[in-house]
Amino acid sequence: MTLFSLISALLLEQWRPAGDRNRIILLFLAYADALERYFNTGVRRHDIAAWFAAVVPVLILTGWIYYLLHHLSPLLAWVWNVIVLYFAMGFRQFSYTFTEIKDALRNGDLLLARKLLREWRGVPADELSSQEIARITIELALIHSHRYVFGIIVCFVVLPGPLGPVLYRLAELLSERWSDPRQQESDAFGHFAARAFQVIDWLPARTTAVSFAIAGNFEDAIYCWRAQAASWVDQAQGIILASGAGALGVRLGDSLREAGRRYYRPELGVGEEADMDFLQSTVGLIWRTLVLWLLLLLLLEIASWAG
Repeated sequence: MTLFSLISALLLEQWRPAGDRNRIILLFLAYADALERYFNTGVRRHDIAAWFAAVVPVLILTGWIYYLLHHLSPLLAWVWNVIVLYFAMGFRQFSYTFTEIKDALRNGDLLLARKLLREWRGVPADELSSQEIARITIELALIHSHRYVFGIIVCFVVLPGPLGPVLYRLAELLSERWSDPRQQESDAFGHFAARAFQVIDWLPARTTAVSFAIAGNFEDAIYCWRAQAASWVDQAQGIILASGAGALGVRLGDSLREAGRRYYRPELGVGEEADMDFLQSTVGLIWRTLVLWLLLLLLLEIASWAG
C-alpha cells in the first residue's frame, strides 16, 4: 500500500499541483498565526504549548480518520493516504520554477532568471551572475526535493498511516512560520518549533543524503558530507547540500553579492563551477533518487507479500 499510495499521489500532483498555497496549508497557517498571537508572551514554555496545540490535534484527527476508514475498508484508507500525501508533497512546487530558471539561463535572459530566482528565494538577486544563479538554483532544488519529496517519503515509511507526512509538513511549516532569523535566543518564540523540526528532520535529512550519494558519485558525496557539511549553519541543509554537490561533482556554497555587500558562505562540493549544464544534471540526480526510492519500496512490498 505504501508504494501505490506514493505513486498515486505523485501522479495526481503532476496532473494537478496543489502548491504551497493550497487551501489546507493556508488554513493551517492562519491557525498557526492565531496561536502565535495568543501564546507569544515571552514565556519559554508557552511556545512549546503553542507547537503541541498546533500539531497534536491535526495528528489525532488524521489518524482517527485513517483508522476509521481502514476499519470500513482498506481501500478507503488507501484513498485517505493518497489525499494526505497529495497535500503534503510538492514535487511540481519547485520543479516548475526550476525549469523556468534553467530555460531563462539557456536563452541568455539573465534579467528573467534573476526575477524568477528572487520570487522563489524571497531575496533580491539583481547583482547575481549567471553562475551564481545556477549555483543557488541547484541548492534550492536539492533542499526543496528533500523537504517536499524525500523527507515526506521517509516519514511515510517510518510512521504508521499518514501520520509521518503530516507531522513532517506541519513541523516544517511551523519552523518557517514562527522562526525569526534575527532572534536566535532560546527564549524567542519559535525557537522550540525550529528545534523540533531539526529533531524530526534528523533521520530524513541523512537518508536523503545517502540517497543522493547512491544515485550519483558515491565516493565524492560521502567525502563532502564528512569534510564539509559541519561548516554550514544549518546542519541538515549542510548534509544535504554537501552530499548533493559531491554526487553531482559541482561546487556549491561560496560567497554571494547581495544588497551591495558580499556574504561569506562555506564552499561545498568538489569539481567544476556551477553552470547551466549542472542544472540538467541536478534534474537527473533528483529523478534517479526518486526512482531509487520507488524500487526500494517495491522490493519491500514484494518481500512483504512473499512473507
